[in-house]
Amino acid sequence: MPVAESNVKNGCDTTRAKQAARADASSRRRAAFSQCKSSRACEFLIDHVRGTPGVAVLSAYLPIKSEISPLNAMHELYRLGKRICLPVVVGSELPLRFREWRPGTNLEPSAFGTSVPARGEWLSPDLLIVPLLAFDRRGNRLGYGGGFYDRTIAELNAGNGVLTVGMAFAEQEFDNIPSAAGDRRLDAVATQDEVIRFDNRRRSEQDGPKG
Repeated sequence: MPVAESNVKNGCDTTRAKQAARADASSRRRAAFSQCKSSRACEFLIDHVRGTPGVAVLSAYLPIKSEISPLNAMHELYRLGKRICLPVVVGSELPLRFREWRPGTNLEPSAFGTSVPARGEWLSPDLLIVPLLAFDRRGNRLGYGGGFYDRTIAELNAGNGVLTVGMAFAEQEFDNIPSAAGDRRLDAVATQDEVIRFDNRRRSEQDGPKG
């Protein structure tokens, strides 16, 4: 399993460590990419969301490149009565906003090669399904470097609060992810093998689909 530098005090060292980790993680994600693995991860994700009280609105994402796909989970959770929304970039240094998505929603191109609903209600999610490049068993997440999710999680937690579930291939797990001030840890990660939950002592538990 790859090891990325962590607990680095110097900001420049942390930035370099993240850049190296991103290159490694991108390569591992491309190698792991599989629709079969995505479907299995969706099963774990659906079960996790169903077992989490208080989740009426959740944000997902439309996958780009080799990102693991949450689409099966989005359709099933919508069928189960959850309201689904997608993140919208409204400014380079601003938190994300979330517009409602339904199967068949008309989409339009957006930033970073993504697509977003062309219209629809703005929602505030109870739970974020978060894409990532890598994660570790303390709940650290390595993203693309824009800080959008970190700013968004901070803003939502300053209000009613939000739960965060990363979605990734198991092969994207690192021993340690370099972290800096402002980086937000995840509450759980869903892979094709398990859901890993993080408690206050940064220990993990596993569960799987029921029945």
